Amino acid sequence: MVAWIISRLVVLIFGTLYPAYYSYKAVKSKDIKEYVKWMMYWIIFALFTTAETFTDIFLCWFPFYYELKIAFVAWLLSPYTKGSSLLYRKFVHPTLSSKEKEIDDCLVQAKDRSYDALVHFGKRGLNVAATAAVMAASKGQGALSERLRSFSMQDLSTIRGDGAPAPSSPPPPGPGRASGKHGQPKMSRSASESAGSSGYSFLSLRWLLGTRIEKRCSHFPACSTHVC
Repeated sequence: MVAWIISRLVVLIFGTLYPAYYSYKAVKSKDIKEYVKWMMYWIIFALFTTAETFTDIFLCWFPFYYELKIAFVAWLLSPYTKGSSLLYRKFVHPTLSSKEKEIDDCLVQAKDRSYDALVHFGKRGLNVAATAAVMAASKGQGALSERLRSFSMQDLSTIRGDGAPAPSSPPPPGPGRASGKHGQPKMSRSASESAGSSGYSFLSLRWLLGTRIEKRCSHFPACSTHVC
């Protein structure tokens, strides 16, 4: 773990940042010699980074693997060994020169195929999107029509409810009720008649009693003088 951390720091600082700064100075000073030197280094470093991606997976168990990586980066950068220039002139440049035409043809074919594949997948994606949009629109239209249909049914039921006959009013009072209403004066009349008859009977009773008392007092002269 410690060796991995140290190797990553060395590759980051001395293998990437340090050459990047000197490449900037070479471009700024327009020194062709330095420019070519650092361009060869970056080509070798790109190949090293590509190979490192796989060797870190399959060769990390190898003894002193990370120490060898640190030593290799130092060998590439050293002005005494000039490892990057040596590897480029001895291996990379001759290989690329002999395979340059084939590599260019492969790149052109890959570019055309990638463009065709991009257009093909783009058309398929547009077709799928258009189909999904049409299906969504049809579903939404069906739901909208169902909703409108339900609203229309509700409106029809409302209209029918409004046009229904009003509840019938209570029937006018019949003759029985009228007689009930007009029966009150009749009752008062009968009451007055009964009251008159009772008064008349009372007067007749009083007259009767008075005549009887007079008849009895006629038999007693003292009573007629004092009482009657």
